[in-house]
Amino acid sequence: MSTLERDRPTDEAREDSAKRRQILDGARRAFLSNGFDAASMNEIARAAGVSKGTLYVYFKSKEELFEAIVEAQCRLQGGQIFSLERGADIEAELKRLGRDFSRFVSRPGGVSELRTVIAIAERMPELGASFYLSGPALGVENLQKYLEEKVAEGVLEPHDCEVSAAQFIDACVSTTFKPMLFNHAGPPSEERIGHVVDMAVHAFLAAYRKR
Repeated sequence: MSTLERDRPTDEAREDSAKRRQILDGARRAFLSNGFDAASMNEIARAAGVSKGTLYVYFKSKEELFEAIVEAQCRLQGGQIFSLERGADIEAELKRLGRDFSRFVSRPGGVSELRTVIAIAERMPELGASFYLSGPALGVENLQKYLEEKVAEGVLEPHDCEVSAAQFIDACVSTTFKPMLFNHAGPPSEERIGHVVDMAVHAFLAAYRKR
């Protein structure tokens, strides 16, 4: 058997992956509709279109299911949004990051997922910690490394890149996502996202760009 044939996914593996995605999509709908506490494994199985027995083959509990959903969303955020183009102009790349991140956190269902994590983090601290480390903390870490490279290249003045990365990310969503989180406002318009992010980038570069 060739290496290519060994590495090619089997029909069974593809079906297994598709079934897992089907379950996760159904569980996400159940959690968003009912909340974590009210969503039972029976309801999740119905929403996913699978039997309860099939559901338990893939996930032992709804806690494990919810953690898998959170991890998938965090991977999406880290793998796409916080993959920074090292050769791009820093102003353009920060604007791209800020806009993409603002759209991601403001997406339909995104606020409800975060509220659910916050609501259960006290009694399930390991899930809250897992979400933070694989999501917000990873985003800060990726941006921090990018900024440190720009300092080394002489593009930015030396500074605490961890703190500035966290501050920049917060500035991009301070008046767009946070009002949504507290049910004060709906999703921001593209114009509003662009305006807030542009101001965050301007303030960041005014503080740290080498002159």
